[in-house]
Amino acid sequence: MAVYMADLRLSPVPIPGSQATLATLDPKSATMSSTSLMALSPLDGRYAAQVDALRPYFSEFGLIRHRVRVEIEWLIALAAEPALAEIGPFSAATVAALKRLSDEFSATDGERVKAIESETNHDVKAIEYWLKERVRDNPEALEAAEFIHFACTSEDINNLAYALAVTAARNTALLPTFDELIARLRALAHAHADAAMLSRTHGQPATPTTLGKEMANVAARLMRARNAIVGVPMLGKLNGAVGSYNAHLVAYPDFDWEAFARRFVESLGLQFNPYTTQIEPHDSLAEFCDALARANTVVLDLDRDLWAYISIGYFRQKVKAGEVGSSTMPHKVNPIDFENSEGNVGAANAQLRFLSDKLPVSRWQRDLSDSTALRNVGVALGHSLLAWKSCLRGLAKLEVDGVRLAEDLDANWEVLGEAIQTAMRRYGLANPYEQLKELTRGKRLDGEAMRAFIGGLSLPEAEKQRLLVLTPGSYIGKAAELARRI
Repeated sequence: MAVYMADLRLSPVPIPGSQATLATLDPKSATMSSTSLMALSPLDGRYAAQVDALRPYFSEFGLIRHRVRVEIEWLIALAAEPALAEIGPFSAATVAALKRLSDEFSATDGERVKAIESETNHDVKAIEYWLKERVRDNPEALEAAEFIHFACTSEDINNLAYALAVTAARNTALLPTFDELIARLRALAHAHADAAMLSRTHGQPATPTTLGKEMANVAARLMRARNAIVGVPMLGKLNGAVGSYNAHLVAYPDFDWEAFARRFVESLGLQFNPYTTQIEPHDSLAEFCDALARANTVVLDLDRDLWAYISIGYFRQKVKAGEVGSSTMPHKVNPIDFENSEGNVGAANAQLRFLSDKLPVSRWQRDLSDSTALRNVGVALGHSLLAWKSCLRGLAKLEVDGVRLAEDLDANWEVLGEAIQTAMRRYGLANPYEQLKELTRGKRLDGEAMRAFIGGLSLPEAEKQRLLVLTPGSYIGKAAELARRI
């Protein structure tokens, strides 16, 4: 064995764009390639294109850009207030120039902020210094340069930046995909409203439904989940180092800083939180994470049900030329999209529930543990978005096998036992449940046996005829109506 092991030496694998190799890589000195093959997270590697819509909000560039916006809007608001005479007013040209700094914030700008941060070792202070650099050529703004970040703690900027990022990502990246998922399920509900299907409770044959009704059930749940996601207000604060406007009032003791801060926060489209410590306590962000996790749980339930329906043949999957289902079994067409969705729901909800538990907890007036946790909000949202997109891809491949649905129904006439014993109860027949239990429990009946039992019942003739024409495929109650209503 020792001889063989000695021969199993791995050749060094070169890293593209680098002199390093996987076998010799020194993590302290190697220059890593920017190729997605070298990405540590699959969100920035294998799945990068699918989560691009979130990058403007939760990449470090996106966070810096949102911070810059808050700092600039705060300076403009201060300068526009007559009671704060030392700051402004700014001309329209200066206001426009300041707004362009955030509207046109570039990767080069972001790199400069990071370069300053390497000296300050403080990310928000680096933005303040960068802004002071950028206003040097504007006399009005330069004169007010010391009012950049005026009376602010870093968390005055950060909490608003994250709230803006979450709000924008929710509206532009998350909800469109979530709405597409609801729309796809609604379309399936309508298209297959009448497609009778054997139910399974506890995995056993049960009262029939329709395939459309089952899709409508999930669509309704997701619609409710959407309302919860949209209904979470993003809160914000701008009240200083411990939430009491201490520094503000030292500088301008007669000014109503709370009212001013409220107007400013609300001008950003956020809800004002008047009671905070140094940090906005993140309760609203925790509510958002919880709402998203609950929505993901519904998607997970759908993924697993569809996986199972595929496994028993109720759905076929469209075959794409060139695709391979197994490296060894040529016949395989695996439900990989629903499996991928399930895995990403798990990754997302682990993060979301960690965030909802962790973020509202901070020692005394502030500790820094939330700062690093917050940087993972985009990761949680990214895995959620991936889960929804994977589910959508899986839904697009489904084809209903009507023959298989009908075969399963016809093989399980015993499910009519519920219908028959309920009709017997109405007309006062003795021991209806017990009679049907004796006839059906643990047994498979065909149509002939079920009709023979019905024929022997002392029921009104019209009622008996109605039961005699009942089949598993027609015993669907209001399922079709409910499916079309969604």
